Amino acid sequence: MRDYPTGPTARSTRTRCCTTTIHLGVLCLVAISLSRLDADTAGEWPQWRGPDGTGVAPHSNPPVEWSEKENIRWKVAIPGKGHASPIVWGDRIFLLTTIETDVIGETQPTEEVGEAPTLEKPAEERRWRRRGRGRGRGMRGITPKNVLEFAILALNRQDGTVLWQRTLRRELPHEGTHNDGSWASSSPVTNGEYVYVSFGSRGLYCLDMEGNLKWAKDLGRMTIRMGFGEGSSPVLLDDRLIVNWDHEGDSFIVALSKKTGEELWRVPRDEHTSWATPLVVEHDGRSQIITNGTRRVRSYHGKNGELIWETGGMTANAVPSPVAAGGVVYLTSGFRGNALLAIPLASASGDITNSDAIAWSLDRDTPYVPSPLLYGDNLYFLKGNNGILTCLDPATGNHRFGPQRLEGIEGVYTSPVGAAGRVYIAGRNGATLVIRQGPEFEVLAENHLDESFTASAAIAGDEIFLRGQTSLYCIGEVSAN
Repeated sequence: MRDYPTGPTARSTRTRCCTTTIHLGVLCLVAISLSRLDADTAGEWPQWRGPDGTGVAPHSNPPVEWSEKENIRWKVAIPGKGHASPIVWGDRIFLLTTIETDVIGETQPTEEVGEAPTLEKPAEERRWRRRGRGRGRGMRGITPKNVLEFAILALNRQDGTVLWQRTLRRELPHEGTHNDGSWASSSPVTNGEYVYVSFGSRGLYCLDMEGNLKWAKDLGRMTIRMGFGEGSSPVLLDDRLIVNWDHEGDSFIVALSKKTGEELWRVPRDEHTSWATPLVVEHDGRSQIITNGTRRVRSYHGKNGELIWETGGMTANAVPSPVAAGGVVYLTSGFRGNALLAIPLASASGDITNSDAIAWSLDRDTPYVPSPLLYGDNLYFLKGNNGILTCLDPATGNHRFGPQRLEGIEGVYTSPVGAAGRVYIAGRNGATLVIRQGPEFEVLAENHLDESFTASAAIAGDEIFLRGQTSLYCIGEVSAN
């Protein structure tokens, strides 16, 4: 069967005749759990895309308006560089960063991990380098020269002071990253007992809440397409940690014991580089791990990694993470084409490419980097990396509004987030637009700060945390008195 068309000239929304019946039935009958963490996450932001993996903070109420002089509870400088989103648990904020040293071209041992192993590069990686695309020499890539410290910081939520900082690896990266990227782009995840950190080729780590290293795992070295850098974040599922490892070598998805780091299962993936973080959902009594990918979208059984269903239809360079609610998962991509698929889990089994198991699809105006936002009965997504927003009815794929240009926003790598009936979209020009959640487009505020934003926001309680190029902001209502 052929994949869905995703060419840039395609303009139609493809809808199945049974879409409404299937989707409404699923909405009424299927209970789905998106967060499989060990504790009640009300008021927390424990992972990439928040407590439910949809980009929504269901119990939060952050401000609508702010500036450098208004509703800033604190602003602190963050050492080094990183685009990983902050996560929040209780009175702590966890953040990843890389700090450049003055050491050129040498790998340094660390107290916690020891000397980084020398790894034999797979044949696929050697061929890629011979084509001149490794070592950050691809289009717009940055080639590293100095050893970097790969570190995690724990900040006091009340005032932003650093409670502890741990360097987990000192290493000269074996290849580059995108000009707009960083070597710390994967977000950590926590269950309130441990914090799990992925620096990709620089290792996977488990620490307690005080920063004590419990275990470390080296999964090898990635060879990333065009030297654009690594970015998929780990996710928690019951007693295991899930890591997706898509690159130009031997790709795989793996489940590790969250307590020991022991490998529980590993499944090879016939996949090129992707940056999307897996989404964990529960349907019909079993957990599914849903992965976005250039070649195939796939769902794996959380217990043993068995393939449940798969489909084609995405574009190259799969970056956006899936979102799901009401028993339906939504997947997007937007590099050299456009694709959006709505897949009811009740009808997904085996190869569903171009079948009636896909409720509806769209082939225009989809995101390249930002993940979509599924908020209530509205599905929001940006076009490419631009400030152009579309809102759809997730049940039918019908347009609510858009594509709508967001005035004041220039360049968007961050993923939209939602809280208290509002949608927050931050741009690389320091502007954040606040939009009323609903079927009609209404701007509530346009806020400006002195930083550029590439990391997606985190929302917890009545605060929103924005990580800029050099600083972390805590934004909350501040009395004029």
